[in-house]
Amino acid sequence: MDGLDLLKKDWNKQPDDKKFSVKDIYSMLHKKSSSIVKTLFYISIAELVFWIIINAVPYFCSQSYKERLEAIYTNDQVFTILTILSYGVILIFIFLLYKSYKSISVTDSAKKLMESILKTRKVVKYYVLYNLVMAGVSMVIGFYYAFHNDSEMAENLSHLNDKQMLVALAVIIVFTAVFILMIWLFYKLIYGLLLKRLNKNYKELKKLDED
Repeated sequence: MDGLDLLKKDWNKQPDDKKFSVKDIYSMLHKKSSSIVKTLFYISIAELVFWIIINAVPYFCSQSYKERLEAIYTNDQVFTILTILSYGVILIFIFLLYKSYKSISVTDSAKKLMESILKTRKVVKYYVLYNLVMAGVSMVIGFYYAFHNDSEMAENLSHLNDKQMLVALAVIIVFTAVFILMIWLFYKLIYGLLLKRLNKNYKELKKLDED
């Protein structure tokens, strides 16, 4: 039984102290919500650092590997746009989470706290949806450039008949789906768990507001 449940149990035992108990419960929900959004904020910064490191990896690889990548991805504009867009979205996401954290930290109204929680939930859900769509788009573009510009892959594909090409295409689709599923599971595990706690706080606040 956590602190919130203990407070609610005490509230039921001592009806004369209801006003004080409500204040204590609100204070706990306020603190928990602020802590959750702060954690989301730190996770988003860690994610930004992670993608910066991932994008920097090719620069530290062998010269032959870098030359092969340059030969495959000849149109740098597409990937430059995708990279800028991705970083831009992450920075916006970090900014919105920071605003939510500051909003929750300074609010003294249950109604405003509930509104901040709802906004935070929407921001995170849209961010996760964007990343899933972007992952699919990036995979499709990556395979397209690999098939058209990688001479070794093109030579291997040229020996395949129609049936084998369909099998290869099916494998690519399954691989892409699994990749997106893994990303979704990652976000479900990290962001989903925190959103679940935030949603629980929202429901508790709603009950207090209705009493």
